[in-house]
Amino acid sequence: MTSQTTATPRLPLRFAFYGRVSTEDQQDTEASRLWQRGRAEALIGPTGATIVADYFDIGQTRALPWKRRPDAQALLAALADRNRGFDAVVIGEPQRAFYGNQFGDTFPLFVHYEVPLWVPEVGGAIDANNEAHDLILSVFGGMSKGERNRLRLRTHTAMASQTLTEGRYLGGRPPYGYRLRDMGPHPNPGRAADGKRLRGLEPDPETAPVVVRIFTESLRGYGTFAIAEGLTRDGIPSPSAHDPGRNPHRDTRAWAKNAVRAILSNPRYTGRQVWNRQKKHETLLDITDVSLGYTTKMRWNTQDKWIISKEIVHTPLIDDDTFARTQDVLRARVRSGPAPGVKRTRNTYLLRGALRCGVCGRTMQGHWSHYQAYYRCRFPEQYALANRITHPRNVYLREA
Repeated sequence: MTSQTTATPRLPLRFAFYGRVSTEDQQDTEASRLWQRGRAEALIGPTGATIVADYFDIGQTRALPWKRRPDAQALLAALADRNRGFDAVVIGEPQRAFYGNQFGDTFPLFVHYEVPLWVPEVGGAIDANNEAHDLILSVFGGMSKGERNRLRLRTHTAMASQTLTEGRYLGGRPPYGYRLRDMGPHPNPGRAADGKRLRGLEPDPETAPVVVRIFTESLRGYGTFAIAEGLTRDGIPSPSAHDPGRNPHRDTRAWAKNAVRAILSNPRYTGRQVWNRQKKHETLLDITDVSLGYTTKMRWNTQDKWIISKEIVHTPLIDDDTFARTQDVLRARVRSGPAPGVKRTRNTYLLRGALRCGVCGRTMQGHWSHYQAYYRCRFPEQYALANRITHPRNVYLREA
């Protein structure tokens, strides 16, 4: 009697697809998803496999590690689930998935949970023991980082040139005293075809006279606080009150001296376009865990890095001489560095940004006194006194 063993046929693999697109890629979201998935399907198609799950991050920069991308994080969580519903993962474009050393930080999880990772560049699954595979994916991570840096450099150079030579308005909020006006179709044919229009600045009849008044009073010897107090007393809405949609997080009840100083320091009021007053600065999110990547914050550039158009491109509210004399006045009033005999120290405030004043609702500031951390709200120091708000001169709370 002869016995025969019938082998169980192996079913085609079930795949989860991962892709990513962000605003920096300048691509249509759906088009990007389709071509990335198309590459993935072409890779696994000959095996008879199918894609049963989609993970696609939209609007997430490649610089973010997988833990901080919503869909990538969900995919990593699914790897640990035995009932995940898929057997392997396929990526259509490694340069969009991995940035810098992200492959080295992420692939060990696939190995640990025994989930194959397929990419077109190696023609199938990545072999954890194949040095060539590891080198290829590491190179693509470096290429992705270089591509992003080149994109940022090209964009920065182009915008600087457009500001300097053309004086083009490059978007963002119009400064207080101006409003936007239509200047016809966008000069870029592609954007014009999408209905994009070129914008420019024109004086706002309601707020332009206020800007002129601020510069005039500054040259008459008024300080920023005195100017703010006079504007509030006369019932003139602050920039945040005039257009609450542009600064929903700011107090609209009175003029702030910082708002006055910002107006006095803005060269746009001379009729020239200005760009690069601020920059995106990337800092480590957690210095104890570099794999979490960076967080982006806006920081002010020094004036020598500002890009100012050569020609006057919109109606000036003040002349160059007035602006120059105003800057001299401001510089004369600014004290650089601490007072004589005072040494600045860096103190830690555990509740920074978490406490709000119960009177005015504003975030309380950290203050170090008698070797202890305090939080205070000095409302009159920032906002005009004539705002009809009952507020103590100082509200203090000890951190302990």
